[in-house]
Amino acid sequence: MRTIYEKLVEYGNSDAYPFHMPGHKRRMGWLEKPFAVDITEIDGFDNLHHAEGIILEAQKRAARLAHAQESFFLVNGSTGGILSAISASVKRGGRILMARNSHKSAYHAAFLRDLEVVYLYPQVIEEYGIHGGYDPEEIERQLKRDEKIEAVFLTSPTYDGVVSDIEKIAQIVHGFGIPLIVDEAHGAHFGIGCGFPKSAVQQGADLVIQSLHKTLPSLTQTAILHRNGSLTDRERLKKYLQIYQTSSPSYVFIAAMDQCICQMEKNGKEMFRNFGDNLSLFHKKTEKLSMIQIPGEELKGKDGVFDFDPSKLILSVRRSGKSGKWLMEKLRTEYHLEMEMASGDYVLAMTSVADRAEGFERLAQALCSIDEELCKTCPDLEVQEKNVAQKTFSLKKMESVMRISQMEEVPLERVRWQESVGRISGEYAYLYPPGIPLIVPGEKITEEFVQQIQFYQSRQFQIQGLEDESGSAILTAVHKCSGLETEKRDQ
Repeated sequence: MRTIYEKLVEYGNSDAYPFHMPGHKRRMGWLEKPFAVDITEIDGFDNLHHAEGIILEAQKRAARLAHAQESFFLVNGSTGGILSAISASVKRGGRILMARNSHKSAYHAAFLRDLEVVYLYPQVIEEYGIHGGYDPEEIERQLKRDEKIEAVFLTSPTYDGVVSDIEKIAQIVHGFGIPLIVDEAHGAHFGIGCGFPKSAVQQGADLVIQSLHKTLPSLTQTAILHRNGSLTDRERLKKYLQIYQTSSPSYVFIAAMDQCICQMEKNGKEMFRNFGDNLSLFHKKTEKLSMIQIPGEELKGKDGVFDFDPSKLILSVRRSGKSGKWLMEKLRTEYHLEMEMASGDYVLAMTSVADRAEGFERLAQALCSIDEELCKTCPDLEVQEKNVAQKTFSLKKMESVMRISQMEEVPLERVRWQESVGRISGEYAYLYPPGIPLIVPGEKITEEFVQQIQFYQSRQFQIQGLEDESGSAILTAVHKCSGLETEKRDQ
């Protein structure tokens, strides 16, 4: 059997083109001998958890580029930043208003801190079955109703590139004297070049977490946390950054972040200009597609979409009746193009400043060929649109009965999906990527949710997070929902 390294080398030498993270796209490397520069905290090289020298200066460069008050390097991805930001902003057992389409790390923070979560659901772009943005007025209504909320946590951009009106939301949240935390993991490239949205840092958010490796030329697992304003406790934040990150941070990762920042400072505007040109040419070559749709600018102004990230290519086959998994497999096997992920009936291609014109050309040609094939096999477009009109892959609104942390102490039993309706979930179920839970421990299982799970499974999507690896059963509280003692939220 080949080693992991051997398989990686083989893949790296193949003609497979990466329309997925990391953002360096396996070509913008500066590191020739990683073992030669892999050190520990020796004299003269500073300390990530007590930065006073070269690491502090590097973080200042990052803050300058992002227009932040200060920035902190993260060596275990955005996960560590999200855990730290939430832990520092909400007291143990406190209450947070959190987007229901948050990454699983936000739920883990709620679990670890025994938080009561008030959920904010994103709007839905029904035409494509993807999440839209957040309604600022709904956020204001929720904050007026519940004065015990201590922080607001949102995801912008979403995995699909949807950007909410962070500036307006920040003004509303600050009016209640609490901080706004934004998971901007997929927006590290915002605010650097023309043609892309402004960063949440520039829009007034207090804590912003970005994954450099997702959309910029940096190594996997490198991220950054930006801090602005006075609504967060700086020392408390630093304490949790030490708790949630390794005490032996990789200098290779730290150097990769600094190199990325320096590259963006020096050449960022030109790189993004070329990137924008490549994207424009790609859209021109694919503008006549019929069965494959690539939404973008037209999404703005409705369904909570304030802005849209053009680097995210949503390749929807909803009109054809095909699944995203089908398209992803076809692009991989026949065209050697590796996508970021497949959802219900669309595929996500992630692009970055490191993508080559050749890659965009290959993808455009592949999509034109596939679209022509689909037009021959699915000629009646009107019928196809009617067939998919009722399908939606968005989050179902769930009733939260118990805190996530409470479910750890509740007796659980495994039941098949058909018998789970009305019970309280004792575990997560999610599709990965993007790692957004379809159901969370403490939520009541509904018939609609079970149908959604079965629909995913019928299309060969693997439901992750379940103890039952076959995906046919879920852990639930032993007693029916009506027999459990539940919390009553303080008014």
